[in-house]
Amino acid sequence: MNIVPNADGFGARIEGLDLSRPLTDADQTQVEQVLGRYGVVSFPNQSLDAASLKAFSERFGELEINVAGKYQEPDIPEVMILSNIVEDSKPIGLADAGQDWHTDMSYSRMIAFCNILYGIEIPHRDGEPLGCTEFCNMHAAYDDLPADIKARLDGMTVLHDFNKFWEMMRREKGSQRPPLTEAQRAAKPPVSHPVFLTHPITGRKVLYANPGYSVRINELPPQQSDEMLAYLFAHQLQDKYRYRHRWTVGDVLMWDNMGTIHNAVADYRPDERRLIKRCQVMANRFFPEAIA
Repeated sequence: MNIVPNADGFGARIEGLDLSRPLTDADQTQVEQVLGRYGVVSFPNQSLDAASLKAFSERFGELEINVAGKYQEPDIPEVMILSNIVEDSKPIGLADAGQDWHTDMSYSRMIAFCNILYGIEIPHRDGEPLGCTEFCNMHAAYDDLPADIKARLDGMTVLHDFNKFWEMMRREKGSQRPPLTEAQRAAKPPVSHPVFLTHPITGRKVLYANPGYSVRINELPPQQSDEMLAYLFAHQLQDKYRYRHRWTVGDVLMWDNMGTIHNAVADYRPDERRLIKRCQVMANRFFPEAIA
């Protein structure tokens, strides 16, 4: 295993592993430590089927089965299909780009540990890859907060609501999403998590709030909460915390949902084909009880 960190220390590439073959315990432990340290890890030049993607992913924890069942791999519901490809007038996958900055599953009582995506078809234009995935480093964002903000927010919690993100996507041009029904909202009630989460791999604090789902700091009056969240969102999205992954066919991209926030860039047309398969690993190995 050869680990090649990015120049600024956020993100890394791991060479020398064939992910179609079972990981040894030592390799699994090392990959997890690298992920905790660098936040985003890519494995280039992989050749996987859905079963081997699932087998690699489940070494890191329990896999989520997404509610969008029609966009799952046949007979392997843990593998979700992300794509803009339409066949016989039907989309073969769920479009994942243009979702703005967020952290997957922060709206759930059991949060997500990591996402693992496998790039099968990557659109290009003028020789440049499209549909890049952007990340911001939440270890660094916490570290750089002023001492008085850290002291003030220490021990406070932030409310995360799936409906905030849903309504934001409904406002996108051309969206045909209906409002969530009362039953759907009841199935995904808002949950609270610490504003500053102790990362279970690094033992360091991270800023666990994001523009997609975070709606209120529970211990602050509404106006102060709004002002503080606006400050935190602007702070965490600074360019100095960012890394953009430029996809190549055969990439496996793995990122830490606790130590990063991410954004899928929607810069490709419907006729520029993109096909990615995804597994999402829950954090219950680290939090046997929900942290909400």
